[in-house]
Amino acid sequence: MSLSGCPEHIGIIMDGNGRWAKKRALPRSAGHKKGAEAMEKLISFAETETDIKFLTFYAFSTENWSRPKEEVDYLMQLFETHLDRLLLTTEKHDVKLKFTGDRSLLSPNLVSKMEECERKTSSNSKLCVFIALNYGGRQEIATALKGISEKIKNGEIKSEEINEALISKEMSSFAPPDADLIIRPSGELRLSNFLLWQSAYAEFYFSNVLWPDFSDKDLIKAIDSFNKRDRRFGGV
Repeated sequence: MSLSGCPEHIGIIMDGNGRWAKKRALPRSAGHKKGAEAMEKLISFAETETDIKFLTFYAFSTENWSRPKEEVDYLMQLFETHLDRLLLTTEKHDVKLKFTGDRSLLSPNLVSKMEECERKTSSNSKLCVFIALNYGGRQEIATALKGISEKIKNGEIKSEEINEALISKEMSSFAPPDADLIIRPSGELRLSNFLLWQSAYAEFYFSNVLWPDFSDKDLIKAIDSFNKRDRRFGGV
């Protein structure tokens, strides 16, 4: 039986992989691998047991390049191998895969796999999963404004036509509605440059559970918490 009353769009900051590994005296890479598996399980649960329409996972931020090269290299390799597994999962279920973020710094092989995932799942419609890879909310807004300024320069639009809808439309790599709920496991209490524009009226749910241990039961707790909130969107 499907879990009803779910937020339409949930954003998830997958945090705590390194600490999960450290607690077990394992290399950080083990935490990242376990975190990738947790994402795969949650996607399957969301598609089969809930009426969530959009899930956005924060996989790698524009700031994460500052991590040690060994860790970054491992993450990039993990993304490539995990996308193969994720494609099998999404093809088995009715899940559409899309990616948001700057692809220019990613390897051609990784970009090719991302495009393959998008192409092969494009007709799926039950759940749309966005993976934010080399993504930053500020960068996304800046890129949109650059696009708008070019259109003004070329005479396609006038400056007085700039509004929230136009800016949202210019963020062409990101198509779902604004986030209803942002979930951050691991005990940290911040957005970390995630969905800054789209989370203007999102509800927030913070959990002390480290991401690799985050399960369907934790997702249900977050949804239960969301359903108890009084969302007024600036009204009374």
